[in-house]
Amino acid sequence: MDDRQRAVAVLVTVAEKTTARAAAEEALLDAAERLLVDVGHAGITTRRLAEEAGVNHGLVHYYFGSNENLLARALERFTERMIERQRTMYASDEPFVEKWRTAMRYLVGEDLRYEKIWLELQALGWNDPALRARLARVNGEWRSVLTDAFEEPHRKLAVEMPLDALVSLVMTFNTGLIVERLGGVETGHRQLLDWIDGWLSS
Repeated sequence: MDDRQRAVAVLVTVAEKTTARAAAEEALLDAAERLLVDVGHAGITTRRLAEEAGVNHGLVHYYFGSNENLLARALERFTERMIERQRTMYASDEPFVEKWRTAMRYLVGEDLRYEKIWLELQALGWNDPALRARLARVNGEWRSVLTDAFEEPHRKLAVEMPLDALVSLVMTFNTGLIVERLGGVETGHRQLLDWIDGWLSS
């Protein structure tokens, strides 16, 4: 084998390892999402993550450093997809009330997969400053999406509270609905959403 052939062989080997690593990382991130929903962070171990992903358990720490880092990265990846969906929805030419209805259908009409992952990691972050900082960045991304989305309707509807306060109200409103739904409580939710819908429509 000459030098050129050896160089090509090295490049092929590196490419194969890179592809294998990317596949293993994606499998672990997918496994983290599923387990956060199915068993919560308290039920997740390194071995369980690896078994769910179908990879060697040593790869969890080799690729991600810790279970917590893997779980946070799973949330960040999921958030990237969700935010892209929301930005696309809010950028459409539909009236704002239709965008609001779509957002509420996402919130109360889906299986709360993302929301459960978010709240599981919120609880984990209460005693982990590094994770809490990462979650704050995710929260900031959502606030940015809603601030952009609510700027025009805030002005047109002449809402008296400041825009930042309105965004905070919507975010805490959403969290309240999510927490109650995850606890099996939906009393008054439909009536509240119907009232808001009627106010926006008027």
